[in-house]
Parts: sequence; structure tokens; C-alpha cells
Amino acid sequence: MTACGSEPEENGSDDSSSGATAAALDFLPCIVSDAGGFDDKSFNQLSYEGVKQAADELGVEMKDVESNSENDYGPNLESLVAEGCDAIVTVGFALAAATKESAAANPDIEYVLIDDAADGGDDGQTFDGQPDVANIKPLLYDTAQAAFLAGYAAADYTKTGVVGTYGGQPFPTVTIFMDGFKQGAEYYAQEKGKDVKVVGWDGKDGLFTGGFEANETATNTARQLLDQDVDVILPVGGPIYQGALTAIDDSGKDVAMLGVDADFFETDPNTQDVVLTSILKNMKVSTYEAIMAAGNDEFDFTPYVGTLENDGVGIAPFHNFEDKVNPDLAAELEEIKAGIIDGSIKVTSYLNP
Repeated sequence: MTACGSEPEENGSDDSSSGATAAALDFLPCIVSDAGGFDDKSFNQLSYEGVKQAADELGVEMKDVESNSENDYGPNLESLVAEGCDAIVTVGFALAAATKESAAANPDIEYVLIDDAADGGDDGQTFDGQPDVANIKPLLYDTAQAAFLAGYAAADYTKTGVVGTYGGQPFPTVTIFMDGFKQGAEYYAQEKGKDVKVVGWDGKDGLFTGGFEANETATNTARQLLDQDVDVILPVGGPIYQGALTAIDDSGKDVAMLGVDADFFETDPNTQDVVLTSILKNMKVSTYEAIMAAGNDEFDFTPYVGTLENDGVGIAPFHNFEDKVNPDLAAELEEIKAGIIDGSIKVTSYLNP
């Protein structure tokens, strides 16, 4: 286990809403994180909570292992296979290659791969509904739809007329947020006749930190946007938002931030004075449902795609910004959401070109 990020941990509960016990139900769910870890206040944490909730309700133990770097992915999966896991959740597109390799070698194990189609490559860009390896269920999220709403809100809120975004690395599951954000802000400008500029992402190229760590690079990248008069900023990439918090604090400017994956207002109290809203990926629910199905022998390998229509994605409340936003904004967003769902408002992404 010296090659792995950390040894699998056991968690469980003797109580179950179904009345089952670990002995009665011979099922072991497991999960491996990407380098962000299970305390990232974002998608690793939400996915872990989904597995934990399912394990508790099924009355079984679970095993989890964290990765400290990409070098841990393969060894960590091997360790979970050796532990006898029946279903393994792998969190993040970075684990796609290792997941496909492990799944191909272990066809009797059910794999749940979050944020990658496991189809036609290891970057998630190709998606035709059929994973390359039969025993992988992809959980995907068309977050461009929710980010469109957030981009519209940002464009309505900005006082400088400049909103911006930056990402960790230019993977499709990162740029899908940036795509929707840009489209939503531009839609607002078109509909309202207001001049709103989007910086940090032009639809093909943009600002990226090169990783997903809360480091000086993340802070300096955020500063680049603030120096361009940005007063609403969207950091996409787990902990890199902490760099934006530092940059905002150092700037002394009135800048709002948008969260991703989880509702930052709830998961990180340090954001409560600056987070306008968050773009939600309801990974906890979809991961929970996948593990519950696996535990009840009802597992379906059909890829799941979260949308506004099925509540797989959405935006969080405005919380402390409720009295700062336009009083008509919430109603406008509901109308736009309905338009996205019925197709009258087009939002494009790699999942919906």
C-alpha cells in the first residue's frame, strides 16, 4: 500500500432502513477520490456522501481510499479490487484511463465513473451513449445548462460590465461550466441590450492554473481577472476557488464569486460574504442512487446525464445576496430554465453540441 495515496478505510452502520445487515446483504461498495480528496468541499466530497448514505441504508460497510496524485489511481483501484469490492465509484475524469483498465480486468465488478463518458478516449469529449468497457456506468452532468443561468445572473449583477472565469485544466468537464457561463452572460447582453464582457474564456481558449490545487498560481490567475475590472468571478476546478477568495480579499474590491459542484455557502462558510450563487452538480443523489441499485441487484449500466429537467444540475439560492440582486432576477431565471428545458433556448456543450 506504500504506492497508494492512503489505505482503504472502513465505514458502516448496523442500522438500516431496509432492515438488512452486513451479513445478510453480501455487498461491498467502494470509492476512490482523485487528487482533490474527500474533503474538497466539492465533487469528491459529494460523491463520498452519496456512497456513505447508500451504504448506511443498505446496512453494509464501505471502503474508501484517497489519491494524493495521479500516480495513485491505478494502485488505489488495485487495492480496492483486492479488498473484494462489488461496486467501485471513481471520482473524476482524471481516473478514466485507470477505471477502464481496472474494469476490463475485473468484469464482475460494477464501476461507476463520475464525470467521464468512458467512451472514445480518456478526456470525456466523445459521448455516443456506450462506454468502451461494458461494466462501467458513467455519471455525467450537463452543467452548461446551470452555468448558463449563473452567467445570466452574473451579467445582471455586474457593476463594471466585466465578468470572468478561469479553470484548473482545460478538460471538457471544466470548460463545460465556462461554456455555459459565457453563453448565459452573452444571452443576457443580447436580451437586455447591455454591454457585458466575458474574460478568461472565449469558447476555445482561456485562463487555466494547470492543476487543481489551492496554491499561489490559483491566486495569481484570479488576480489577472480582477485586474481586468472583473467583479463577478467563476473559478472552475475544486479547491482553486480558494485562490479567488485570497485575490478578492487582497484586492479590497467589491467582487462576487460563483461556486461550482456544491453550494459553497453551505460547504464553506468562508465564502458566505462573496458567493453570489453556485452551479450545482447533484452528484450525491446520482451516486447514492447508483450504489443503491447495485446493492439491490438492480444496477443499470446506461449512462446517466444530469440536466435541469431531471434536477441533475441547478443553481443554489442567492443566500446573502438576496437583497443585492435585481428583484426580478429569480423570475427571469425560472423563465430561462423553462426555455432551456423545452429547447427554445439553446445551450451547447460537449454533451449537447
